[in-house]
Amino acid sequence: MEQTHSSAQSEAALALRRWWSTPAGRALIAAEALVVAEALEDVFGWECLQIGAWGEDRQLLGACRTRHRAVLARPSMSPDADIFGRPSQLPVASDAIDAVLMPHTLEFAADPYAIVRETDRVLVGEGHLVVLGFQPWSLWGRRARFSRSGFPPGLRRVLSERRVREWLALLGYEVFAARRYLYRSPWAGGLPEGVGPDRLLRRGLTFPLPAGAYLLKARKQVYTLTPMRPRVRKAVLGGLVNPAPPVRHGVRRSP
Repeated sequence: MEQTHSSAQSEAALALRRWWSTPAGRALIAAEALVVAEALEDVFGWECLQIGAWGEDRQLLGACRTRHRAVLARPSMSPDADIFGRPSQLPVASDAIDAVLMPHTLEFAADPYAIVRETDRVLVGEGHLVVLGFQPWSLWGRRARFSRSGFPPGLRRVLSERRVREWLALLGYEVFAARRYLYRSPWAGGLPEGVGPDRLLRRGLTFPLPAGAYLLKARKQVYTLTPMRPRVRKAVLGGLVNPAPPVRHGVRRSP
């Protein structure tokens, strides 16, 4: 049973890697490299981790400004990855990563929320998280839902932008930037000659429908508890009105 499951995963990974090399796959990843570069323009630090392989080499991390950049993936997905492991069980120390990029990683996972929680563990306070996903009600989302093998190949589900926002809010993240892109039909081939991938980032007369994908940029917020000193109440005897007379031998004297 385990060998059958492993074989199915390998076949799905091979199909996805083949799709990356198609004209449609190359156009999508080239466009996403532009939106990711824009999102990471003001992100600095020591470590940036891409969770999940997407495209060839490190195309999405080409414009990253951190000191170090690494890709974590399964061996079947990216033999040249820097770190091999499961996204839901990251072999990374807690509070060690300054920025995390998840390019459609949640949509290929059996338990996407577990990956979000694990990402929160390794991300430092005030660290940045960038998530890419397909819009469920777009043409890309509809093809993914009605395709038997998923589209792109191996995709398990399409997560809405609202659902991802809710998960991040539960973990205390602030989503402060969003970008919608991919104005192109999933049945179209590559880009026409002389047309750059930036065409997929803006709506035009040739494609007036809603965007097929989104990018969310969030920050991990850290709340610190401020200790408060207890207030000392001072009794002011002069403020008492008509104090009770003293009691002697259990008998109260009348005034």
